[in-house]
Formats: sequence, structure tokens, C-alpha cells
Amino acid sequence: MGDRLPTLALARAFPALAQTVNGRPLAYLDNAASTQVPLPVLDAMCDFDTRDRANIHRGVHTLSQRATQAYEQARETLARYVGAGPDHELVLTSGATEALNLVAHGLSDRALAEPWLRPGDEIIVSGLEHHANLVPWQVAALRSGATLRVLRPDAAGGLDTEALAPLLGPKTRVFALTACANATGHRPPYEALLALAARAGALTVLDAAQAAAHAMPRMATLACDFMAFSGHKMHGPMGTGVLVGRRGALERLAPLRLGGDMVESVSWDETRFAPLPARLEGGTPNVAGAVGLAAAADFIEGLGRDLIDAHVASLRGAAAAGLAALPGVHVLAPSETRTAIVSFVADGVHPHDIGTLLDGLGIAVRTGHHCAQPLLDHLGVGPTTRASFALYNTPDEVERLIDGVAHALKALR
Repeated sequence: MGDRLPTLALARAFPALAQTVNGRPLAYLDNAASTQVPLPVLDAMCDFDTRDRANIHRGVHTLSQRATQAYEQARETLARYVGAGPDHELVLTSGATEALNLVAHGLSDRALAEPWLRPGDEIIVSGLEHHANLVPWQVAALRSGATLRVLRPDAAGGLDTEALAPLLGPKTRVFALTACANATGHRPPYEALLALAARAGALTVLDAAQAAAHAMPRMATLACDFMAFSGHKMHGPMGTGVLVGRRGALERLAPLRLGGDMVESVSWDETRFAPLPARLEGGTPNVAGAVGLAAAADFIEGLGRDLIDAHVASLRGAAAAGLAALPGVHVLAPSETRTAIVSFVADGVHPHDIGTLLDGLGIAVRTGHHCAQPLLDHLGVGPTTRASFALYNTPDEVERLIDGVAHALKALR
């Protein structure tokens, strides 16, 4: 394959990319919201649903046993993908949102005899977070009587360990952080930040949704108790995700979903929960989705994560430079070199109008607050236009983006 991704050949593996939009070839640059799905993933899910579809666990018939095997094999594949160690467990969820809610709820639920979070404790959340890694902690603080503290970014939207150190103390019980700010493309030094919080005695939580497709952290190398990500951001199906954690940390969680498959025994008066990971996976799971998510992990591994990471970072760098050269355009995190997201604002032009005109040119981008309103308010920029890249995007599409924004600015000013 050499040292470059064969993007044109790869694009043929993604049926959605073959279409035209408004008479133009589709340039899909909204990958931070959802990536497209390749044929191997679609085939894996179709094969399961046409041959092995049945409910998992406890079934003695052949289809149930095959479905159970497929589900548990998917779990093993994903554990390898995230670099889980022998002291980790992997819980399959509906996405990063459910995974993060599971942690925040599980540490504060008073159904536990000794919840991890109690009155007077402190939760630290970074100011870069998607609402899914902020709102659950706000509610957990209210539920438990803990205090929520925010690690605020600097004026450019960056974080560092010097800002975190003064917030840590004997009352710090949780530190939650993103691996990449979805609204700006900033990659915080999460390895060092997590390590610092862990040394202070906090349970650490990493939202890896924006890293999953090209820069997935290796769990065993991090001072990280819980890590969450979504399948739909790594070329997998929607409605799938993962919570991977240290076994001792996961055992502290009260289950979020109560019902079938997460119990060991039930009487009229008492329920005993099943061991991990089943106790955190109540109800019938999305088995076909898990199979598809594992196929997506294999697809990414087959191409090479380092190669994908370098490719999308190169596209991000070219887009940031080209957009910043346009009059009145301000790129957020302009010097960032390690992510796939470029977000910008333009003087005198609303992002929604830019996005609409780009769509008329067949270019798909995202506009708005990107579920990170506190961060954009902190930076004083309001809604932005965001382009985000994946393994199938090309330098030509970056040029189309830059030319399209230039056209939009000329038309709207």
C-alpha cells in the first residue's frame, strides 16, 4: 500500500460516497458527526441478520449459540482494538452518550450502599467537553451532593497540566476529559492530564469518540479508569458504542439498565446482579451492531491507524491554512496538527448560511454549537462551521471546501 492511503479506491468501498448532491459529486466532510460505513461492515451485519439472528445467552438452539459466539467475538475484537489489558472489561453500549451516562449515573446512584460520589466530593470536568461528558456530571453532582468544577481552557481553547494541578485535592473523586474537542479540533495532552488526576486519587474518564477512527488511545497505557466511544464515528453502525474500564472501577457502578440478562438471580424481594460485563448490559443488545462495529475495527486496523491518522491530520492542516488565508475567516485551534477537525467563523457571515451554500456545491459540513455550547461561549465565537475528515477524503475535497467557502463569503457579504 505504500505510505499513502489509496483514497480513490477506498471511496468505492463506501456506497454513500458515490452519489451526487445538488448535481455535484458528494464531498462528505461531516465525519466528526458520523462517518460513512464501508461494504465489509454492511456485509458483516447483513450476514448476521440473514443467518444467525437470534437472542444471545442462555439459548440452547443453534442460532442462539451462533449469535452468542458472534457477540462475544465482537467484544474480543474491540478489546484488542482499544488495547485493553487483562484487568479491563469491555461493555457494549448504544454509543458514547450511554457509556458516559452509565459512568456518571453509576458512581452517584444511591441504590448503592456506598456510592463513589457523596456530599462534599468534587468532580472536575474539562471545559472542552461535548454535552454528553458534561450534562451527566452536572446531574451526578446534583444527585450526590458533590461539587462540579470546570477545568477552563485558555483564551485559545487549550488545556495543560498547570491549569489542572490547582484544582486537584483530597476531595477530587472524578476527572472527565475528551481526547479531542469536537467543536475546535484541539487535542489536549490527555495522557498527562489523566495521569495527574489519577495520582490525586480521582477516577478518570476519557471520551475518545473523536479519536476512535484514527487515533484510538491504547487503554493499557493510560492512567484511565473508563473510556467511551461511539461506533458511528469510526465507520461502524449507529446505535453502537463501548465503555471499557478497569474491572475494579466498573464494579463500582450501579447498573443503569435493569432487567433481563444482567441478573444472576431474582426473587420477589431481592435481585443479585450478574458479574461484569453482563451486569451493565441489561436487555437485548444490538448484536448485529456489535458485529458491525467489530468489522469496522478490523477495517481500520487493516489499513493502519498511523497511516489514517497522518492522512487526516494532513487534510486538516491544509484546510486550516487555506481557510485562514481567506479574508475575515478565523480558524479555531489554528496550530493544531494532530486531529481531523477544522472549525471556523467568518466575519459578518452566519455559519448556517455558509453551510447551506456549501451544500449547494455538494459539500457536507456541520454548523452550529456542535453540542459544546459552553466552550464556544467561553471562546466568544458562537456557532461555527466545522469540516472534519476521514480516511476516504482527498486533497481535492479540501480545495473544494476552501473554494466553496470563498464563494459563500463573496455571495453573502
